[in-house]
Amino acid sequence: MDARASEGGLAAAAAARPAGPTVAVLAGLSLSHLLNDLIQSLLPAIYPLLKQTYHLDFGQIGLLTLAFQLTSSLLQPVVGLSTDRRPQPFSLAAGMLLSLAGLLMLSRASSFASLLVAAGLVGTGSAIFHPEASRVARLASGGRYGLAQSVFQVGGNAGTAIGPLLAAFIVVPHGQSSIAFFAVAALAGFVVLSLVGRWYRARLALAATRPRRAAGAGPAPSRPRVVATVAILLVLIFSKYFYMASFTSYFTFYLLHRFGVSVQESQVLLFVFLGAVAVGTVIGGPIGDRFGRKPVIWGSIVGVLPFTLALPHANLFWTVVLTVPIGLILASAMPAILVYAQELLPGRVGLVGGLFFGFAFGMGGLGAAVLGELADRTSIETVYTLCAFLPAIGLLAVFLPRVGGSVRGA
Repeated sequence: MDARASEGGLAAAAAARPAGPTVAVLAGLSLSHLLNDLIQSLLPAIYPLLKQTYHLDFGQIGLLTLAFQLTSSLLQPVVGLSTDRRPQPFSLAAGMLLSLAGLLMLSRASSFASLLVAAGLVGTGSAIFHPEASRVARLASGGRYGLAQSVFQVGGNAGTAIGPLLAAFIVVPHGQSSIAFFAVAALAGFVVLSLVGRWYRARLALAATRPRRAAGAGPAPSRPRVVATVAILLVLIFSKYFYMASFTSYFTFYLLHRFGVSVQESQVLLFVFLGAVAVGTVIGGPIGDRFGRKPVIWGSIVGVLPFTLALPHANLFWTVVLTVPIGLILASAMPAILVYAQELLPGRVGLVGGLFFGFAFGMGGLGAAVLGELADRTSIETVYTLCAFLPAIGLLAVFLPRVGGSVRGA
């Protein structure tokens, strides 16, 4: 089954269900995304603990993130391309089991090499989860694609935000072995995704009994135009996630070094930023459904620039205040970018999910490694001074063409 045939089958499945989003499925995807990303967020959340225990430098901290992010980013497009051709309803649950294995290994790791392997296992689980989950979210959207992607993605953002808090109050006081406690989250995610897989399998079976319809209408853009547009979108994701890496991997160190806060206080303040990221993800998709993808993409990335430029010069109070609009505005772009790319490449939902989530994670990992070396050679403050200019790359969004033939695709 090729990609367009698979998409035609999904269209038939979509036609078989009532109009409007399938709320239970979207809720299950969002909850499982929360649990999946909560597990992933434990690794950067315990960096201060690992740094002290294993006497790591910032470069090694960056390599840990790189091991997780590159495993995820390199595999995701492969998984997405494969599931475009042959959807795998229960691959979601299988990915969660791999994350569980990585989590348990992380709790028992006794060397830097074993930490790297554990990070890679969690990354592999993520690579399997994201492309197919993104496809199921679109299938369950009832045509409200931006809303569905926001609901799906906000679960991940919420998990990323909650993880550091749980690490601060569970792992930091009780040590590395207490990470095993979070196996409960992985098992819960496995159960939820097994139920989602059953729904997905039933829809695919129903689709096989119905005539396939075309995935889209209207003339397709030329191949060079598609390639150029995808390149612009990937550059925008580079600016977003490279900057985000400065927060997810090093914001706690920045707060500790510059303002002298405690480890637990730094985790709480990181939660403020990540909570704002979750809210931004929620509002980005519906606004894109209403006003178009391109305005959201352009405004969310460039609009954050004044706040990022001010951050390195702020005191502790204003640093915390500025992280709220930074997280809110920056995160609103991702649902719009993903749906825009899906409309640009009809029939390639899995590939789009794998490519864009994978590239985002890869840029986060590369950013963590590069910024870690920069911090070692200069200072952690220099990292935030230089990263403040990254959102200016969002000006490239003005070159994005209209897609979808309406303001919703604009």
